[in-house]
Amino acid sequence: MIEEMRAIEKSQTWVLIELPLNKTPIDVKWVFKLKLNPDGTISKRKARLVVRGFLQKQGLDYMEVFAPVARIETIILVMALANGRRWPLFQLDVKSAFLNGPLEEEVYVTQPPGFEVKGCEDKVYRLRKVLYGLKQAPRAWNKVIDSFMIKHKFLKCPVEHGVYVRFQGDANLLLMCIYVDDLLITGSNISEIEKFKGLLMVEFEMTDLGKLRYFLKLDLLNLAGELLSTKENMQQRS
Repeated sequence: MIEEMRAIEKSQTWVLIELPLNKTPIDVKWVFKLKLNPDGTISKRKARLVVRGFLQKQGLDYMEVFAPVARIETIILVMALANGRRWPLFQLDVKSAFLNGPLEEEVYVTQPPGFEVKGCEDKVYRLRKVLYGLKQAPRAWNKVIDSFMIKHKFLKCPVEHGVYVRFQGDANLLLMCIYVDDLLITGSNISEIEKFKGLLMVEFEMTDLGKLRYFLKLDLLNLAGELLSTKENMQQRS
C-alpha cells in the first residue's frame, strides 16, 4: 500500500483540495492481488488503489473509453513470424501504467482508507492523472504510449491498432505489440531493439522481463512454434 501511494505521489496524480460546491467525490478502495509466475508460484503481492468507476457518470466524469490492444491471435502471429526469421522476442511490463495518463475531465475522489491526511480529513483529491478503476483510464494510457511510438517514427497498423512497426530496410525492422501495460518487442536488429528498450525505460518506469517465454500468462511461444510448424507442413504437402 505504501509503495502504491509513493507511485501515485511520484506521478503527481492528484492535489488535495476542498470539495467545490455541487460536486460529488467518487469513492476509492484498496484491491489486493497476487502476481503469479508462469508455474503458478507467487511472484509478488500487490496492493492497488482503485476508483469505484461504476459510480462515474457518462458525459460528466468521462467521455470516451475505448482503448485498442493487440489481439491474442495477432500476438501469436507476430511470435510465429519472429520464430520463422530467428528474431529475438522481449517482454517489458510498465509499472503503474495508467498513472502516466493525463485526465481531461474534472474528477474528485475521496482520500484512500488508512491514508487520510491528518487535520484535512474532510478534503478530497482532484485528479490530474487517471487512477485504476476510472472508465477512461485505459484510453488515457493508450494515448500516451501511442504518442511516444509515433514520436519515435513507428507506424501504427491500420487494422490492428495495438501493433506498431518501424521499417528502415530488412536489416532494421522493429515491431511492438501492446496489450495494456504488457509490451512485446521483436525485430531484425538486436542493437536497435536494445536501444529502443532503453528509450522506453527512460520515458516510463518499467520492468525488463528479458527474453519472452510466457506472455499474458500463456505459453504463447510454444503456440507460435506450433503454428509455424503447421504452416511448414502444409507448404511441404502442397
